[in-house]
Amino acid sequence: MRHLFIAAIAAAFAVPAAAQTKLDFILNWVPGGDHAPYYYAKAQGWYAKEGLEVNLEPGKGSMLAVQKVGAGANPIGLADMGNVLIAKGKGADTVGVFNVYANSPQGLYWLKSSGIRGVKDFAGKKIGNPAADGARPMWPALAKANGVDPKSVIWVNVDANAKLSALKAKSIDITTSFYNIHHIFQRELGEDMGFVAWRDVGLNPYGNSVVVNAEFLAKNRPAIDRFVKVTQRAFAACVASPKPCVQALVDANGALKLDNEMTNWSLVEVLMSDQYSKNVALGIHDDGRMKADYELVRDYVGIDKPYDVKSTYTNEFLDRKVRMAK
Repeated sequence: MRHLFIAAIAAAFAVPAAAQTKLDFILNWVPGGDHAPYYYAKAQGWYAKEGLEVNLEPGKGSMLAVQKVGAGANPIGLADMGNVLIAKGKGADTVGVFNVYANSPQGLYWLKSSGIRGVKDFAGKKIGNPAADGARPMWPALAKANGVDPKSVIWVNVDANAKLSALKAKSIDITTSFYNIHHIFQRELGEDMGFVAWRDVGLNPYGNSVVVNAEFLAKNRPAIDRFVKVTQRAFAACVASPKPCVQALVDANGALKLDNEMTNWSLVEVLMSDQYSKNVALGIHDDGRMKADYELVRDYVGIDKPYDVKSTYTNEFLDRKVRMAK
C-alpha cells in the first residue's frame, strides 16, 4: 500500500518542466532527520521536474535564517515562526508558506543533580546555546509565562555540537534543543536528565516554517507554488514511508547514521501533528493560532513596529487534499 502511495505521489509530478528557477534554501540548522523530506524530494528529482534548482544550505539558527531571507541573501529558508514574527517588526519582510512544526519543538535540558527542578529555578543560572539559536528571542515569553524575570539568566555562547559536553562539564547549567533529538540527550544523560518541553509549560507557538523573501515571492509566485506543493507531498510521503526518505538524507550527508535519524524523524512526526494539519491541510498556518502567536510575541517579547499578522503567512499554495496521516 505504501509503495502505491509513493507511486501516486510521483505520478503527480509528471508535468512539463518549467523554466529553471534557482532556490538557495537555507536550513535552520545543519542537516538532520527533520530535513529529510527536502533531500528526498531532491533525490527523487521532484524539484527538478518542476523546474526548480534547489540548493540546501546548512544553517546556524532560526534567527540567522530569517535575517538572511528577510535581507534577500537567500530567497527561501526554514525558520521558527516566533523568530519570524519578531524579525518582521524589525523590517525583515518574509512570508511563511509551509508550516513544518505545528507544535513548538523547543525544550530545555539540565542535570537533575544540579538541584534544578524546572523553569522557576533558572534565575542566576547559565543557559548555553548558539548565539543565533531560535530559543533566545522567545525566552522572555517562556520566562514571563512561568513567573521568571527574563533577565535573571546568563546566556553563554556554545556551539551546537558542544552543548551536551558543556552541560556534562557543568560550564553551563541549562541548554536548549529541539525535541526531535531528545533521544540523544536521554542516551547521554540517562537518569540525571532534567527536561521540560516549552509546549508543556504554557508556550506552544508554531515552530519551523518554510519562509520566503516577500519581494522574491511577489516576482516568483508560480515557482514558490510548485516548491510548496512538492515539499508538502514529500513530507506526506515521508510520513507514509520514512525509511527511503531518511535514507536520502543520509546518502547526501555522509556523517549521519540511519538509525539515529530514523528516531529523529519519528519525533518530528509528533511535532507536525495537530488538528489543522490532520483535518485541513499538511503545512497550514491556522489564522486563529497565528493571531494568538502574534499577541504572545507582542505582549511578552515585544514587536518594534506593529503589523498585520496575516502579512507574515499564506496558505494559498497548499494542496488541501494532502493532510497529516497520524
